[in-house]
Amino acid sequence: MLGRQSIQLDNDIIRSFIENKTVMVTGAAGSIGSELCRQIIRQTPKILLMIDINENGLYDLQQEFNMMVRDGLLQESIQFLPLITSVRDLPSIERLFDCYRPQIVFHAAAHKHVPLMEDMPIEAIKNNIFGTHNLLMSAQKYEVERFVSISTDKAVNPTNVMGATKRFVEKMIQSMDPKSKTKFVAVRFGNVLGSNGSIIPLFKKQIANGGPLTLTDKNIIRYFMTIPEAVSLVLQAATYGKGGEIFVLDMGQPVKILDLAEKMIRLAGYIPYQDIQIKEIGLRPGEKLYEELHLNKEDVTTTPNQLIFVAHPQAISRESVEKELQLLEDLVKNENATDDEIVDVLTQVVDHYVPNRKGVQKHVQNIETMD
Repeated sequence: MLGRQSIQLDNDIIRSFIENKTVMVTGAAGSIGSELCRQIIRQTPKILLMIDINENGLYDLQQEFNMMVRDGLLQESIQFLPLITSVRDLPSIERLFDCYRPQIVFHAAAHKHVPLMEDMPIEAIKNNIFGTHNLLMSAQKYEVERFVSISTDKAVNPTNVMGATKRFVEKMIQSMDPKSKTKFVAVRFGNVLGSNGSIIPLFKKQIANGGPLTLTDKNIIRYFMTIPEAVSLVLQAATYGKGGEIFVLDMGQPVKILDLAEKMIRLAGYIPYQDIQIKEIGLRPGEKLYEELHLNKEDVTTTPNQLIFVAHPQAISRESVEKELQLLEDLVKNENATDDEIVDVLTQVVDHYVPNRKGVQKHVQNIETMD
């Protein structure tokens, strides 16, 4: 699908970072979170804390690791604990930090689906911003060594609510006290092949149904990487963090979604536009034709790994972030706040956020008509 060889890494530096540590992964039942758990557990941590609200996904991951132990593929001494809770629940999160004292935290829990968050922006703020804030405060309080937040290319010059909330998370990371024992960093990358809600599973279903394959615009391009590749680079980037950096993964050349659709049809044994059609349906709310991996004003330099770049810390004061958090908290508490008012406040606290909510109002009108 990518038209290139997959990335191979030397795991020695990652093993020395993870080995015999207590490691927490939030969003552990998701596509990125579960692969983080798989790769971390192979580096023999002392304890792996798998945090998610999705009990079925977490149970499946636990059973996968149990089978590895039975088959002799995983050391029995490694503890892996599925822990059901929400990052929104601060008392629950603090209890877990107090009980287990994680040394490394990988934060992958988030609402990530762009159009769904356009429809429910308040939920993106509650989960992505305040859920992350709960973790940041707990990590600092309990002196976690390294906190790594999973970000996205959609946080760069965002046009959607999801991207705006993730950019605000990056600001929170960069505003944390550089003298803190905890080193806070973020890792930013683009789309991953085969993740939940991504284009590949959708195209596979559409091919199985005989088509058509639907894409939003024939000129749309995206950066892609496989899930194991992205997670391996996240783990390696985590070892470089000194505090406040945003690490940017080299996603290679962007892929045209139309080319991807045609390639998938051919790989399935069909002929595009003859056996299976491709239909353009228009950009969804919040989408843009192309994504970017770093802001123009970011000072991006290389790291020892040529596939990982670093955007160095920006001067973002904790005081300004606290004031913006208060604005958002007042918004969350206001039961009468409209979606437009919510988005307006987001534009105030996230620089370069230019909402593209075209289509949202039409969607709401369709729901009202159905009612």
